[in-house]
Amino acid sequence: MTAPELLRTTRRAAGLTQGELGARLRMGQAAIAGLERPGANLTLATLEEALDAMGHRLELRAVPDTSGVDETLIARNLRMSPAERLAAFEAAHREVEELRQLMRDSGGSG
Repeated sequence: MTAPELLRTTRRAAGLTQGELGARLRMGQAAIAGLERPGANLTLATLEEALDAMGHRLELRAVPDTSGVDETLIARNLRMSPAERLAAFEAAHREVEELRQLMRDSGGSG
């Protein structure tokens, strides 16, 4: 969950409008709307202050990434042009076919 999502979810769960939270923080409703906007870059201090105003505290913890996705590979592929990605795919496909053929030739299944 992103910081703006956490702020909005907590505010709604507390039964507060943006204006009511703004009054507690001495901010206007528009400022709260800006903090809750997707992509907003809240500071840790601002988020803690807002949560405190709603009777909550921020708890951070590190958890292992269990997605199994290697984001470095995704980033590398996104830096490639479509033609480069296609060429890389075709090369990988050829290599897989070569391995399958080697397996067949050696009596393995495949």
